[in-house]
Amino acid sequence: MVKYMKRTIDMLIRIKNAYMARQKAMSLPYFRLGEKLAKILVKTGYLTDVKIEEGKEVKDKIIKIGLVYKGKEGAIRGVKIISKPGLRVYVPVEKVKKVMGGKGISIISTSCGLMTGEEAKKKNLGGEMIAEIW
Repeated sequence: MVKYMKRTIDMLIRIKNAYMARQKAMSLPYFRLGEKLAKILVKTGYLTDVKIEEGKEVKDKIIKIGLVYKGKEGAIRGVKIISKPGLRVYVPVEKVKKVMGGKGISIISTSCGLMTGEEAKKKNLGGEMIAEIW
């Protein structure tokens, strides 16, 4: 799981850096958790689309991501990594809070998979707090 945690953190930082560089799209090496995270970000409006491009082998797959801009501002202005490989942060459902007064989202890894903090509250699930995005 540590390998996937590092990849997830790397993915979030790469997306933030792509916004800062004013790119319209970007690509990443494929991993399942990354695909799920990208789909969550599309659903919440931080990304336009996600495409998985097949390669000759499984390890050649690529995640292609389209970035959203509101005027000149990127949709993602900040990312705060909560859990790190050396320090995991688990939260019960009661401690899942709103990010930036409801203007951001939290990403939580639950027993039912990766989801936003709001979805976890609706399903009455706690889990590992991965990151906060606003």
